Parts: sequence; C-alpha cells; structure tokens
Amino acid sequence: MLSAAVLTISDKGYAGEREDRAGAVAREIAENYGFTVVYQGMLPDEREIIAAELKHLADSKTARLILTTGGTGFSKRDVTPEATLDAAERLCPGIAEAMRAMSMEKTRRAMLSRAVAVLRGESLILNLPGSPKAVRECLLCVIDELGHGLDILSGDAKECGSAADAGR
Repeated sequence: MLSAAVLTISDKGYAGEREDRAGAVAREIAENYGFTVVYQGMLPDEREIIAAELKHLADSKTARLILTTGGTGFSKRDVTPEATLDAAERLCPGIAEAMRAMSMEKTRRAMLSRAVAVLRGESLILNLPGSPKAVRECLLCVIDELGHGLDILSGDAKECGSAADAGR
C-alpha cells in the first residue's frame, strides 16, 4: 500500500481563520494516483513543531509519502523548508528542481520557491506551495515517479533505469 500524509502549514489555517484548500488538493491528487491518505493535519508556522511532526510521521511509518503545503516562501514565518531539513536524513533535490522548472514555464516567481524534498527512513517528505493552483501543478509534475522512488527506497524495486534507458 502506498500511504500518504498531508500536512498543511498555516498560521491562519491552524487558527481556524482560513479553509485548507491546498491540503485538499494535495489529498485529492495523491488519492487519484493510488496513494491512501492515512493522515491529514494542520500546523502553525513553527519550525520545531513542524520538524517534530515530520519525524513522527516518518519514524512511526505512518506514511511513505509526506506532503506539506505552505510555508515555502520568503516571509519570516515561512519555515517549512528549514523544518523539513531538520527532519532529513538525505536530500533528493531533483524533485523540487523539477517542480521549480515546470513552474518557471508559468511564472518567473517560481524561482522564489524554497521547497525541498528529503528522505527520512523509508519516507519521502515533499514540500509543496500554499496555493491550491500551485499545489496541483507541482504535484502533478512529479507524482507519476514517486511510487517508483518509494519502491526503491523500501527495497521493493532494485533500479531506476530500464532497457530503453541503457543507451543514454
């Protein structure tokens, strides 16, 4: 089973002042691509709290894919990437790079995203933007490959290449 968790990072959402539309989009896409969302939550923009929850979700094996929404911009309260790096055991920059590259085709402001993707145990933690539209675009850009990456991470798949790729 491909399990997923969706964690929205938003002071206003946590205080009940804003509806979590971005988390709902992330959940919908994950489910449409075969992931079972076993947890969905919301936290304030507090680095230590976010890092602790990411560590818990990964270490307890609650979810293989942990998606965060929000907190990836330039605001002083945007600390999701730092919290994610606090939880990281290994980096996987290609995923965030792919999302930024795709987003740059739509808006030059995509270069301002500080989103990261990291591994902890057998879980992939992926930061997504806070906007529902950007969540949809970014997650759809990478989700097709995430199941295979998670299979490699758990040892269920042995390699990324295929015979068609051998000539490259």
